This record gives sequence, structure tokens and C-alpha cells, in this order.
Amino acid sequence: MHKIEEILAFFSIKYLGDFQLIYNALDKQETVDQEEFDLLMKTNQAKYTTIVSDDYPESLKFIKYPPFVLFYYGNLKLLDEKCIGVIGMRVPSEYGKSITNRLVKNLIYENYTIVSGMALGIDAIAHRTSLNNFGKTVAILGSGIDYCYPKRNRDIYESMKDNHLIISEYPGSTVPQKDNFPKRNRIIAGLCSSLLVCEARERSGTMITVGHALEQGKDIFAVPSNIDENIGCNILIQQGAKLVNCVQDIFDG
Repeated sequence: MHKIEEILAFFSIKYLGDFQLIYNALDKQETVDQEEFDLLMKTNQAKYTTIVSDDYPESLKFIKYPPFVLFYYGNLKLLDEKCIGVIGMRVPSEYGKSITNRLVKNLIYENYTIVSGMALGIDAIAHRTSLNNFGKTVAILGSGIDYCYPKRNRDIYESMKDNHLIISEYPGSTVPQKDNFPKRNRIIAGLCSSLLVCEARERSGTMITVGHALEQGKDIFAVPSNIDENIGCNILIQQGAKLVNCVQDIFDG
């Protein structure tokens, strides 16, 4: 007789983390073949927690489509810390790079754990700044837990694996699909008490994450930008996001 956590992990591996397929298997009480179970479970190298496990992040239980299983490497207890999401463009300006570095440094000095998506650009800067300044950081992948994407961030991935935290709802070496990244963004928003947008376009994956955060009732902070380029943050401020001139604006809420 398998434990419910094992059944959830099995279906998550079998269906490559696809929420709807896992839900359907559970709803129809799909039979678990023992030989297939043994084979698939052996393919998993990562640790995992499930939605019925004691160490599953409480905040994720209340989002739309909470992951049935989170595969991870590192220290899951980092999610019990004061977490803030730091997100933005994949090709930021020099201003965006500089302000992200400065704000993240100040945030980690105040014991914030930095959560982001390990994408190129602002995400990578947020993670690297944390690593280089003895901070704590969490990456949520849109690929399988063992599939480092983008490959240019391999140094971040390897540095975070043991002493920080890498999470994915996708098992093993699942190749990232285009739809995985917007889905991943709901987890970034769900794990954070607030979200800092450092630089953004008007229509982007960053704005999808903001949408999830607003739906979840999270505070949104945005760094103002030049009105001639990358005006996403300015639009967020117009719509009610808290303008960030300095890190104290975040502390003051």
C-alpha cells in the first residue's frame, strides 16, 4: 500500500508535472502499476514535498492550481523566512541592472530571502547578488528540477543547489515548454509576501507574475523608469503599486 505522498509523486513524475493530468489521474483513481511505480520513482534524484506533506509551503495551498508536488534541492526551510520576489526584464538596461543590484543588497542586509525565476536578466542579477553578498535566495524553475535552463545560468544553479533552494513542479530533466513559464510565475508570487519589479515592459512575463501576485493579495513594489523606454513599472505605479525610490520604501510598505 503506497502512501498518498508517494502516489502524488508517482503521478507527478508520470505526467511531467502537468497539473490537469495529475488531477485527472487522482479524480479517476487511476491504478498504480507496481512495476511502473518502481521504475519511475527510481528516476527521481531530487527531494520532494507534496500538498499533503507537513513541510509543504502553507502559502501555496491558497493559490489557484497549487502544485501537487514540489521537487527541490537545498533548504526548504528558507521558505519560512521573510521572502520577497524580485523580477524584471530578461534584457535589462544598465539602470535596471544597477538598481536591482543595489536594492537586493539592501534587502539581504535586512534578512530578506530573495525569490526569483532564474531567468536571464533581472532574475539572474537578483540571485547572483544574493550569492555574492552572503544572502539567501530561492529559484523557481520552469523546467525540470534537473534541467538547468537557461544554460548560461549553470553557475547559479550549481551554487544554489546545496546551500540555498531550487524548486520545480516539473520532475527530472523535463524539457521546458513555452507554457511552463507563465505557470511557474504563480509559484513565485505564491511563495512571497511581496513582489519587487525592477524593470519591465508593458506586456511581458513579469506582468503575468504581477497578475498572479495581485490575485493572491500581495503587495507590489515598482521602481520608476524613464518614460521613453520600458514603461511597465510606471504603469504599475499608475495602477497602485508602491513607488520605490529606495529600499526603505519597501520596509515601510
